[in-house]
Amino acid sequence: MTIKKNSIGVIGGGKWGQALQFALSKKNNQQVFINSRRIRDLPNFVSLNEILNCEYLIVAISTNAINSWLREQFIFKGQKILIASKGIDIENGLFPSQIFAQFVPESHISYLSGPSFADEVMNSLPTALVVNSKNLNLADEFKCLFPNFIKIYISNDIIGAEIAGAYKNILAIASGICEGLNLGNNAKASLIARGLVEMERFGKKFGATEETFFGLSGAGDLFLTANSTMSRNYRVGLMLANGETLENILLKLGEVAEGVKSVEALVKIREQENLYTPIADQIYNILYKNMTPQNALLNLLK
Repeated sequence: MTIKKNSIGVIGGGKWGQALQFALSKKNNQQVFINSRRIRDLPNFVSLNEILNCEYLIVAISTNAINSWLREQFIFKGQKILIASKGIDIENGLFPSQIFAQFVPESHISYLSGPSFADEVMNSLPTALVVNSKNLNLADEFKCLFPNFIKIYISNDIIGAEIAGAYKNILAIASGICEGLNLGNNAKASLIARGLVEMERFGKKFGATEETFFGLSGAGDLFLTANSTMSRNYRVGLMLANGETLENILLKLGEVAEGVKSVEALVKIREQENLYTPIADQIYNILYKNMTPQNALLNLLK
């Protein structure tokens, strides 16, 4: 079967995938199809074979599922792809666009970033996002698909946006811990500010631009995710501060909190590159080394 011109398909039936389908369908009543690994009762739900014939694909699945999905289910037919997944693949230490690049030409890849809670998008509340691509014409094509309540900016700094998207989830866990321990607003503000510096320093090592980290993709998404219980990663931090085990927390969530896996992958990269990531290191220690949040705090204050 051949690609259907101007057709739009969303891969991933979670909250974010559903929110993107909803938003894109509001632009000139575009028909937007959706598919996920299991059959869901959603509008315009179609089979994998059907959705792979769409000209535009928006991918909103867990970062750690991307590699297997591409290897086992994806067939490249010239589709234009917007990656809406955030995080780092724990198996190979790669960001989503780096995984896609093994299967799709760079000219067909773009990446969505910026502060965006799915529930607010579903309520058509004003949102600003960034489409990042080395192919600025492709970025502009995706920009034109979004409705009026979502303002789209364009950037060519894919790696910067991806690092920001992964790092802010780790910092949101830290912020939730700070809140859960009742450390106060001074501590929380300091944590977020230093976290932004840490994120930018990490990104600079990989050629990311400073502008990305102090814009919507970095500071914007960090301020959102690190300050609200609407954030799964923030809720992870709150529960860790209350002494709950990671296993129980993930069972309670019932959803993916990308920061839990991202911090493990990020620390591996930090070790390989000999980088300085004090906040990420302490979150890793809490999640995977059985360190108490109180001791992690003492380490940060040294």
